[in-house]
Amino acid sequence: MNPIVVAYALYLLLSIPLTVIVARTLSKHGKTFLAEVFENRAELANAVNQLLVVGFYLISLGFVTLFLTSRGSVEDARAVFELLSVKLGIVALVLGAMHMGNVLVFNGIRRRHLAPARTPEPQPIFPPPPAEPYGAR
Repeated sequence: MNPIVVAYALYLLLSIPLTVIVARTLSKHGKTFLAEVFENRAELANAVNQLLVVGFYLISLGFVTLFLTSRGSVEDARAVFELLSVKLGIVALVLGAMHMGNVLVFNGIRRRHLAPARTPEPQPIFPPPPAEPYGAR
């Protein structure tokens, strides 16, 4: 079998489960954040969580498939491992960055929800009387 085909197969066999593990972790722990934010609306929390996970899958798996190709020549087992290490390392970095991005989104939603609501200052019903010029009395 051609070594580049072996490299591509191994890349997909390793990067797709890695993507699934990260997405499941985000989904599981994201529910905790969203349940706190959407206290009385569990259905809305689950819907938002699912939308975030679907977006994560689409972007991650899109990147994994677009990053599949290689221009270098792969002629032996060493070259296969070197190609895989670069590709999987970059996929892990991208997944880590996306994971951190999702955590920041969850935290921002949570922080906005927990921030005390500012009440507007009461406005006077009648405007104040005009100020008299200095020394008018």
